[in-house]
Amino acid sequence: MTKRVFSAFKPTGHLTLGNLLGAIMPAVRLQDEADCVYAVADLHALTVKHDPERLRARTLEAATLLLACGLDRSLVYIQSRVPAHTELAYLLESTAYFGEMRRMIQFKEKSANQEEVRLSLLTYPALMAADILLHRADIVPVGDDQRQHVELTRDLALRFNRLYGDTFTVPEAVHPQLAARVMDLTTPDSKMGKSDGSAAGTIYLLDEPADIRRKVMRAVTDSETEVRYDPAEKPGVSNLLTLLAVCSGQQVESLAYQTYGALKRETAEAVVEALRPVQERHAELSADPAELARLLAAGAATAVERTAGLMDSARRAIGVL
Repeated sequence: MTKRVFSAFKPTGHLTLGNLLGAIMPAVRLQDEADCVYAVADLHALTVKHDPERLRARTLEAATLLLACGLDRSLVYIQSRVPAHTELAYLLESTAYFGEMRRMIQFKEKSANQEEVRLSLLTYPALMAADILLHRADIVPVGDDQRQHVELTRDLALRFNRLYGDTFTVPEAVHPQLAARVMDLTTPDSKMGKSDGSAAGTIYLLDEPADIRRKVMRAVTDSETEVRYDPAEKPGVSNLLTLLAVCSGQQVESLAYQTYGALKRETAEAVVEALRPVQERHAELSADPAELARLLAAGAATAVERTAGLMDSARRAIGVL
């Protein structure tokens, strides 16, 4: 039986090379063996202060890029266009406990330095659980920072099933073998992230080739001159070797360079070439707004249709239908 995979991308920043190599490309390959569902989780971006116009723009950009990267054989849609997400989130909030939400690591970290903490920051793990359970997902690929959320999802599904009857598929979190763990070019001990990384050290999927070359050529290395793969002792050089290997389809062990400059030049060109088809497809999709709107509307309509039965079951089980 084909497994169903669910994952979501929060549009809090521009998608990066790290997102592409670490999450999106593994997702593209997964389409050959699983039923894949991917959402742009714009509702999750409401948990902190935000600019509405920027959120709309980044949501559309993220959805377009997911299609441009090759997820066109998956169900791709924008979360807020499927009302069942928020309805199911409330049913799960009515199953969750305050203490569970308060203990979530991300809530502790993100609320620590805020004078005014939005209630949605506390409760959004229930929305994340709804995202997963709504699609009867079997598998949820996650990084280490999201494992706690999937554990909570499992707890809520099991509790709901125990209290109200067998309703939800209990998902399994998997930590996939990443194509690459891409680090920030200026601080190579930190992950390249769309919202946490430095602009100078982050390669965005829509960066111009000249900007990519400049960022790579300015990447931090070390005071030595030897080019070798050693993440502990030489994180900057190792990061460049990883990027070159993944973008050029080679093995890190097979790469040998005499100077840091040569390594940087080859890495920059490999990254430019790896992003070229993504940028070209993004330009094609963006050039036809009507067709793009049709694709995203069709994705949302399919998601509504697919999840209607689950919502009926959940409502009946908890007693509101």
